[in-house]
Order: sequence, then C-alpha cells, then structure tokens
Amino acid sequence: TKAEIEKIGGIVKADPDTVLMTPRLSLSGIISNGRASTIFVSEGVVPDDVTTIKGQFQRRMAGDLNAADPIGIAIGEGLADILGLKKGDTAALLVSTLTGQSNALDVNIIDIFDTGNPNTRDKFIYMPLSLSQNLYDVDGQAERLIVLLKDTAQTEPARAKFQQQLTAAGFDVEIRSWQDLSVFYRSVKGLFNMIFAFIFGIVIIVVIMSIVNAMSMTVVERTREIGALRAIGLKQGGVVRLFATEAAVLVGLGCALGLILTLLVRFAVNHAGIRYIPPNSSNLVNLLVDLDPAKMLLAFLVICGMGALSALLPARRAARAPIIDSLGHV
Repeated sequence: TKAEIEKIGGIVKADPDTVLMTPRLSLSGIISNGRASTIFVSEGVVPDDVTTIKGQFQRRMAGDLNAADPIGIAIGEGLADILGLKKGDTAALLVSTLTGQSNALDVNIIDIFDTGNPNTRDKFIYMPLSLSQNLYDVDGQAERLIVLLKDTAQTEPARAKFQQQLTAAGFDVEIRSWQDLSVFYRSVKGLFNMIFAFIFGIVIIVVIMSIVNAMSMTVVERTREIGALRAIGLKQGGVVRLFATEAAVLVGLGCALGLILTLLVRFAVNHAGIRYIPPNSSNLVNLLVDLDPAKMLLAFLVICGMGALSALLPARRAARAPIIDSLGHV
C-alpha cells in the first residue's frame, strides 16, 4: 500500500549507498487500435526514476516515457507492427481489476522501441505507474520496489542489511538481487567463463612449453660459456642468477610487446563498428573488446614465474657440471 511504500522508502533511502527507491506494478490485458486487438504485458514505472536509473546510458531498447503525459505509453516494435500503430496514435487498453471487473482507458503512443528480446517485442508495454494503478483500480499501490545502489559491489551487503531492517520493522518481504533475476545472464556468463578458462589453459600450456624449450636450448648451447665463466671464478649461484635474470628480462619484454599488440587489436576492433545479434536478442549490439587487468596481471606473473623456473633448472644442472666437461662440451 501507499503507506507501506512510504515507510519502507524511509528505511531504504536512509542508507548512504542507496541512490533511489522506485515502485513498479506489472499488469496484462488487451490492447486495441479500434479494428484489431491483441494481448499485452506491461510494466508500470515512474518516468523520472527510469531516467535516473538509465544515467548516462541512453538505451533505445528501454523505451521513453514523458512524466507530463500520464496516459502516454511506449510499446514494443512487434506490437506496433501487429496493430499498425505509430507515434502519435491512440489505442485502448482493457484489463481486469483486482476485484475481477473490466476496466478500459484510452492511451497515447509516445514511443516505439525494441525490447531486445524476440519473446517480448510483440507484446510489451511501458506505461506510467499512475496509469497502471488506474487500470488496476488501486490507489498508490505497487507489487515491488526497485532499489538503485551507488555500486554493484554493495548488492549483497545491502540486501542483508535491508532484510534485517525491514523484518525488524514488521515487513514480511522477499529481497532479490539483479543476479537472482538475471537467469539468462548468469547462464551465458558461466558458459563464456568456462570457454575462456579452457582457451586460457591451452594458451598458457603452449606458452610455458615454448618458454621451457627456448630457455633449455639457450642453456645447453652456452654450456662452454658457462664453463669459461666458472673457470674465471663465477660461482654456481652467479650462473643461476645470470640465466634467471636473462629469462625475466626476455619474458618481461615479450609481455610488454604482447600488451602493446593487445591494445592495438582492441582499439582496431572497438572502432571497426562490427555489430552482431546476440543469442536470445532481437537488436544489434557493437562487438567490443574489454580488458581484465586482474587476469592480465595473473597471466603476467605466471609467465614470469615459469620463465625464471624454466631457466633455473637447466642453469643449475649446467653450473654443477665439472668445469672441464663444460669447456669441452660440443
């Protein structure tokens, strides 16, 4: 109810990590252009709050509403095609109220948008919250409240804190995060994480084997040099440090060159304007290459460690060999 929303809002908005709290109300019914009708599903939102949630991302797939037009709605492109509607047209919405009665209102089409999902683009509508409340014949009520935080890292701590505070205030509510609601996102992300981990494993094995082979051959080919250095007084530890330093320098230069090539390829791809349609989507998106500094640092440390280790073992073996054998090595 309106009183409960205001009380919950007072608790949630008091948190310093909360940007806003906005009510939502979903409904479904029939939309008609006067000649043909079809079903629709809708989300009642507060237009100004939606603008705040979008922030700097002006996504056309979200639909645009006007707070000054209480009966202005945004409909999916497929739904507009079915009914032959365009911006500026009018339509009628018919729904069943919570008491089971029929209620109809005339609306204005102020935006037509792509929902981004082929399963909803022919039936989805965005409408002002007040309009959805009028259609359902409820006064200031909502079915759920959306909370926007300053940082996604605060999602789980905020959920636990809000759950405790609202329970203590006597509200029996269920709090679900965007990760809980984004089942498709989590499944796709898990699939790509598995694919990337598999590819990373193959690449790192090939790189390590190449480093080990190159450093082993370097030590073997310079066995006579090692013998000469040992003959003029260089200790075994000095030989090992010499080759370990050389390996670290070579690996560092290789990683720096690889980083430069990566940045060049990323720049080229991101500015090439390559677009594609992702699975379970209906709109084109840009193909962009992002960087993961944490994993790049991990790969750098692993390669440096393996480079030093690959030089350490054959260098120790060569340094321990008798000087006379090293000098006579062919």
